[in-house]
Amino acid sequence: MIKNLKFLIIITCAFSYTLNAQNLVLNPSSITHPVLASKGMVATQHYLASKVGEDILSQGGNAYDAAVAVGFALAVVLPRAGNIGGGGFMVMHDASSKESFSIDYREKAPLKASRDMYLNADGSVNSLRSTIGYLAVGVPGSVYGMWEVHQKFGSIAWEELLQPAIKLADGGFIMSPYMTMTLNKVHKKLSQFPSTESIFYKNYPIEFNTPLTQPDLARTLTLIAQNGVAGFYEGEVADKIVDAMEKNGGLISHRDLKKYRPSWRKPLSSKYKGIDIVTMGPPSSGGIHLIQMLNILENHDLQAYGHNNPRYVSLLAEVMKYAYADRSKYLGDPDFFEVPIDELTSKEYAKKINQKLKLFKFMTPPPSPSTSIEPGEYIRKESIETTHYSIADQYGNIISNTYTLNSSFGSGVTIEGTGILMNNEMDDFSASPGTPNQFGLLGGEANKIVPEKRPLSSMTPTIVLRDGLPYFATGSPGGSRIITSVLQSILNIVDFELEVSDAILAPRVHHQWYPDILQLEKSYNSHHAETLAKKGYEVLMINPATALQIVMIKNNFYYGFGDTRRPDSLAIGVN
Repeated sequence: MIKNLKFLIIITCAFSYTLNAQNLVLNPSSITHPVLASKGMVATQHYLASKVGEDILSQGGNAYDAAVAVGFALAVVLPRAGNIGGGGFMVMHDASSKESFSIDYREKAPLKASRDMYLNADGSVNSLRSTIGYLAVGVPGSVYGMWEVHQKFGSIAWEELLQPAIKLADGGFIMSPYMTMTLNKVHKKLSQFPSTESIFYKNYPIEFNTPLTQPDLARTLTLIAQNGVAGFYEGEVADKIVDAMEKNGGLISHRDLKKYRPSWRKPLSSKYKGIDIVTMGPPSSGGIHLIQMLNILENHDLQAYGHNNPRYVSLLAEVMKYAYADRSKYLGDPDFFEVPIDELTSKEYAKKINQKLKLFKFMTPPPSPSTSIEPGEYIRKESIETTHYSIADQYGNIISNTYTLNSSFGSGVTIEGTGILMNNEMDDFSASPGTPNQFGLLGGEANKIVPEKRPLSSMTPTIVLRDGLPYFATGSPGGSRIITSVLQSILNIVDFELEVSDAILAPRVHHQWYPDILQLEKSYNSHHAETLAKKGYEVLMINPATALQIVMIKNNFYYGFGDTRRPDSLAIGVN
C-alpha cells in the first residue's frame, strides 16, 4: 500500500515536471509545484479517496459521479470526518447547462428537539449533552444529498459508484500513521461506546501499519448501493438507527428519517476584480461573509500592500472583524429565519464598512478593538474536523464539496450493526441564545433550536469562474476558520497570482471578532508577528487548523494540490 502510494506520487510529480518543461504552463516564480494533468483532477483529504475519484474519471465518469464515489469512500477511510452519518453542502458548475447549482444536505434537528433541550435546571448549558452521545445527533443528510446529485447529474450507475467504498470497508486498508495517531488521541471519547470501540480498537494503543476492516459498514453500503436512499432512511438500517436512539435517549425517529430531504438552493454569486464567485448560501454563513469580505477588499490594491506583510495582515484582520461581527446576529436556516442576504453582500454595505476601517499605520493608534465594532453577537466555536474535496472533469464540470460529522468522529456513537458513525451537529445550534457556551461564546436567536431546522455552519464550498468558465474550486475544513481560509486561497490566486500549491502552502491568518485575537499559523514570519503585536494586536501563534483542497483549470490543463497540513491529503490528475 505504502509502496504503491510512493510510486503514484513519483509518477504524478514526474508528469508535472514533464508538462512544465514542454509547455511552460507553471508560473516561473512558483516555489512549489502542483499536480498537472490533461483530463481532470481530484483533490481530497485522503489519498485512497482521491484514487477512487481518479478511477471514476478515468472510466469516463463525470465530476458528479466522482463526487459521489469519493463521498462514500471517505466515509470508510476518513471516519473522523468523512461520513454517511452527517451532512454538508455541495456547489457545482455544470458544463452542459452553463449554470451553477448548490445543494444543502445539512443535518436537521429531530422532530422531538426543543429549544432548551441542553439546559440544566438552573438554565446553564450542559455542553456534554450536545457534543457526546445519542442526544447530540441530528438527522443525517449525506446519503440523500449524494443521491440527489446523482439523480440530477450522474452518468454511471449508482450501485457501481459505491463499489470502491464497499471494497475498502469489507477488504480493509492499512491505516496511515496520521489516522493511527488520531485514533489513539480520541480513545477516551470513542471507548465510551462499545459499538465504536469494537471497530477501531481491537488493540489499544493502535500500532502503525494496522489494517482496518469494517464489515458492518460494508453491509450498510451494500444496502444503500442496492436500494438507494431507501437503504439508509428505511428498512433494516433505519430500524437499527431508531432502535439505538430509543434505547439510549436519542431523538431520531422513523418519521424523521422518512421526512428528511436535502434542499437545492440557488448559490450565491458575486463579482470580484473581473472573476465570478459562486458559493454556498445559508444555512452556511461562509458564502455570505466570503462575498462580504471580498467586496470590502475590492477597494484595495492588495499587491501594493505586499503578501502577508504586517500591513496586509492588518487589513485582512480588520475586514474579518466586521464580517464575523455580523455572523451570528443575522445568520441562520433561511427556511426558519429571514436572512438579509442582499444587504450583507451588497457593494454599498461593503463601502460603508471600508470607510470605517482603522488600518494599520505606523504613526497612528492601534487598530479598532472588537468591542467598538457593531452589530454582531458572539459566535460559537465549531470543530475543525470537517473535510473538503474538489473535482474537475474532462467535460468542463467542476464541484466543491464540504461535509462533516462536526467534532472528530462526531458524537462518538456508532449505530450497532451498521458501522455508521453519527454526527454531533446539534451542538452547532445556539443551545441558549444569549448565554455563554462551554467556550464562553454566545449564540443568536437566528440559530436557536427548532424541530427540522438546520444548524448554522461555516462550511464554504466555492467555485470561481473566469469568462464564464470554471477557473478553480476551493474549500477547507476548520470550523470558524474555514471562511478566512477560503478567502485567502482566492486572494492568493487572483490578486497575488500564486500557483495553486503556493497559494495553499502560504501561512494563513484568522480573526473572528471575538475573542479579540489575531491568529497566525506558526509558519508565519516571526518578525512580522512581532510588528503586529507592537501595533496593538493580541497575537496567538497556532498550529494549522485548515486544509484547502483546490483544483484549477488553466491553460487547457488541470492543476491540483492537497494541503499538506493534513498529511493524508492528495491531488491526483487524470490523463
